[in-house]
Amino acid sequence: MRARLAEHMMNTNRLRILGLDPGLLRTGWGVVACEGSRLSHVAHGVIKPSAGADFADRLLCLFEGVTAVIAEHAPHEAAVEEIFVNMNPSSTLKLGHARAASLIAPAKAGLTVAEYATKAVKKAVVGAGAADKSQIGFMVRRLLPTCGDPGEDAADALAVAIAHAHLRMARIRGAA
Repeated sequence: MRARLAEHMMNTNRLRILGLDPGLLRTGWGVVACEGSRLSHVAHGVIKPSAGADFADRLLCLFEGVTAVIAEHAPHEAAVEEIFVNMNPSSTLKLGHARAASLIAPAKAGLTVAEYATKAVKKAVVGAGAADKSQIGFMVRRLLPTCGDPGEDAADALAVAIAHAHLRMARIRGAA
């Protein structure tokens, strides 16, 4: 898969990135296209497992949902937001399971999967690591004007994809 990505980049200089904001009740996803340093919106949405479903069924729904997004939008790379540790260890552990489903689906599809801390995403998109959700949504709409109003979960996922695009380019420039 990585050889195919390198060949694609040499031939088109266009890359699609899938950003994921994992959650047990709602997993936001967003796909952006990169052409050089230019970003454009491709698609976004939210995967919502049934709240009353068994834990394993919710995880399966997340995995299958991410797999379907990959099949439909054919991203070349994926980026997933890391979880933050909250006061409830049980909630953190369950969120970790949702994150695992979000990591495994693109890995199974052969995509390179990057992981970013929440503060790194906020800093890359807003310029401040302590930005709130409204600031993230504002900047996502500003950077991707054709995305409309994606809602918080999808906006967070688009922010992850944007952060990956920016940080990826910085790494490439640094290696050159």
